[in-house]
Amino acid sequence: MIIECFDGGDVRLTESCDFRRFKLVLHAKTSPGTLEWKGITFLGDRDALVSIDLVPTLAGRPDDASWDRHYAEMVAKAREHGWIDAGRAAIRAHIERTP
Repeated sequence: MIIECFDGGDVRLTESCDFRRFKLVLHAKTSPGTLEWKGITFLGDRDALVSIDLVPTLAGRPDDASWDRHYAEMVAKAREHGWIDAGRAAIRAHIERTP
């Protein structure tokens, strides 16, 4: 699952049925410290926290009950591995940049 962030604040979900990986891709030329997208907190140049509640609201999300179930299972597995920030209700995501 990929959260894609674009200049101007546009955020969308791609590869939405790939529940085995989770990353944030920046399509922006500025550094993460100067960018802001609602529900995304940058922890530096390499990692970010993505609100658990944000992901199901993004464009690109399939509209079916099985997706909801698989997403909940992914969040549960992320929690088991320590990738959830409980205080912020967010999932840790690796950041990749595209030119």
